Amino acid sequence: MVTEVPRRLVHVITSLDRHGAQVMLYELLRATDPSRFRSAVISLSAPGPLQAAIEDLGVPVYSLGMSGGRPSPVGLMRLARRLRALRPDLVQTWMYHADLLGGLAARLMTSAPVVWGLHNSNLDPCTTKWTTRATVRACARLSRTVPRRILSCSQVAMRLHRDLGYDASRMVVIPNGFDLDAYRPDPGHYAAIRAELSIAPDATLVGMVARYHPQKDHRNFIAAAARVARHRPETWFVLAGEGISDANQELGALIRATGVAERFRLLGPRTDIPRLTVAFDCAVTSAAFGEAFPLVIGEAMACGVPCVATDVGDSALMIGETGRLVPPGDPLALAAAIESVLSLPAEERRALGAAARHRIRTDYAMPAIAGRYQALYSELIAGDG
Repeated sequence: MVTEVPRRLVHVITSLDRHGAQVMLYELLRATDPSRFRSAVISLSAPGPLQAAIEDLGVPVYSLGMSGGRPSPVGLMRLARRLRALRPDLVQTWMYHADLLGGLAARLMTSAPVVWGLHNSNLDPCTTKWTTRATVRACARLSRTVPRRILSCSQVAMRLHRDLGYDASRMVVIPNGFDLDAYRPDPGHYAAIRAELSIAPDATLVGMVARYHPQKDHRNFIAAAARVARHRPETWFVLAGEGISDANQELGALIRATGVAERFRLLGPRTDIPRLTVAFDCAVTSAAFGEAFPLVIGEAMACGVPCVATDVGDSALMIGETGRLVPPGDPLALAAAIESVLSLPAEERRALGAAARHRIRTDYAMPAIAGRYQALYSELIAGDG
């Protein structure tokens, strides 16, 4: 009996910070069948928070130390040498700078097919660095020759990049996936989080998990929360993520201006997001732009928590009829949507949450999503794609 040797995959990513694309890479590595594929990761930047977690999976990580993931002659040479040494059967790149540098290095130093990864749905010149826009223009020109496939995590991102000049014939959409064992309803956490935050056991929690960044539009959320607080005094607002702390003076000023600062809890980065999320009665994303396929929405839905989201990226496609959608930058609409969820009888809200979890199980469960990635890899390695 002949045993098939696992194929060698190399993932090249801009950084290993704990953001959406990076978390998706980690989850994909967890779900990748080691009997079919042996993975390695190259990060263009210095070691990031997810490096140790990836290495704990038995996946080697090589960090190149480029400043901000931007190209440098020395870094590019190190990338090329590392790819040649790893002898990949396929190279998957993640995010613009990795698409450009990883794609070029792979084509120069290996015969492996290249798959690019798109994880952004906005390139507004007012909010996007010129270096990023220049990288995207270069990628658009090279999209007909460097990648065999251009993999987008959302329909909106695919349409944006097609309009920017990317080769539409090479594009395929595979959405992000979610671990329904890690993200699941748990009444014990519902009570424990309230006790941890010194909030009454029957208090209503509205939560948002997002780093402090203009893209996430905390100003919008806080303005909406202030309105909800005036109408529903039993409601508390929980914020978590990088930059979400009392040390953030800008954030603190926004919250103090509401007149209900005592109703906010700022938790900073958390390593127990599933436990925290399941305690919410309503999960919110107030993003103004740029989201392609927000992980926090799918994570909350998997926990059985109804979501209210701004209509950015594929949020509408994800939520369907299981939550509420509002225009970005409209705190009155956001507040009204949150209140419409909170005003539902408890049984109806639980049913809405159950429908949300069922939607994730049906369309976005991680094993099925990982299977689609692996099927694409196998097709390209075999030369069928």
